Amino acid sequence: MTTFDGFGPEVKRWFQGLEADNSREYFAAHRDVFEEAIRDQMEALLTELSQKLGGEVKLFRQNRDIRFSRDKSPYKTNTYGIVHGSELGPQGLYASISARGLVAGSGYHVMARDQLDRYRDAVVDDARGPELGKLVAKAQKTGLEVWGESLVTAPRGYPKDHPRIELLRRKSLALGTTLPFGRGIGRNDGLQFVTKTWRAAAPVTCWLEREVGPTTLEVDRARGRRR
Repeated sequence: MTTFDGFGPEVKRWFQGLEADNSREYFAAHRDVFEEAIRDQMEALLTELSQKLGGEVKLFRQNRDIRFSRDKSPYKTNTYGIVHGSELGPQGLYASISARGLVAGSGYHVMARDQLDRYRDAVVDDARGPELGKLVAKAQKTGLEVWGESLVTAPRGYPKDHPRIELLRRKSLALGTTLPFGRGIGRNDGLQFVTKTWRAAAPVTCWLEREVGPTTLEVDRARGRRR
């Protein structure tokens, strides 16, 4: 099994090249860098952390799904995967590498209709809602950013002046941050950064697991949407 050794400067150059020339020709000409220095290293990073924190690794394809997209560029400009089933975040602990650096986070990146209903009920609850607010604020103090899409105004049926309106407007909720690339990202720095980020986000992620949980809706396989 490949050992995680870090992401060297050639990784940043590879992604910068892909951003400038997102073509099959570029990818084929530099495939060895992608396979050895990027894909294998990301898998090694996630595998090593899964052995420590529990869970199973899933590495996502570099190819973009362009069937329903106006953007027909064939490749993603980051390489990413998750550790699924860890106690820190059963639905997935996320890590990604790109020209900008190493990103780590967890939470509910997308919530289906039934999840949103449960989430909003919990946010407006006078016991569970304030708890989430405190957990998010504490995570932000450690340097984490709040990720995810929000509505412009309050969801239908909820007051616009609700004391937790910022949380109530959210359509997804995740927390994470980025370790900038610099000249490279070493082994110890990468492992420590991802572990620290996942642990800092864990209280919010665990709240989501307890109060929201996974969707029970069927998936529309053609478009990957819940119905």
